[in-house]
Amino acid sequence: MKRLGADVAVDYKRNDFAKVLRDCDLVLNSLDKDTLEKSLKVLKPGGQLISVSGPPDPDFARGLGASWAVRQVTRLLSYRIRKKAKRQHVNYSFLFMRANGEQLSKISALIDSGDVRPVVDRIFPFEAVNEALAYVETGRAKGKVVIKVS
Repeated sequence: MKRLGADVAVDYKRNDFAKVLRDCDLVLNSLDKDTLEKSLKVLKPGGQLISVSGPPDPDFARGLGASWAVRQVTRLLSYRIRKKAKRQHVNYSFLFMRANGEQLSKISALIDSGDVRPVVDRIFPFEAVNEALAYVETGRAKGKVVIKVS
């Protein structure tokens, strides 16, 4: 992680990140509810907590053009985390990943410029898809696992 520009690298299997990190500007959460709530503790006032694993917030529903009823459901689903975030003077938002050509072009440009550097752990040929999936399931991958289609 330090090679990618991190100031501090935390081994989450050995250390509790919430006891090591402080005054962060941004946390991108992709894990469970407990990790989401602990993430609030490491943000500085004005920081941003973004979750790709939920719960969805009203802004997300509004962006989808969802009905009033659906917006109210998302308001209820995210009430606790939004309230805790507000108390800590940080912002919470939900991000739903979807295929989008314009976004993919921007991501490609960031990768091409070197601003974003993906970490590839292993590359498997297409014929070894089952082996690749088994490897991912071990939880030991230290980056992306790629299936190469020739």
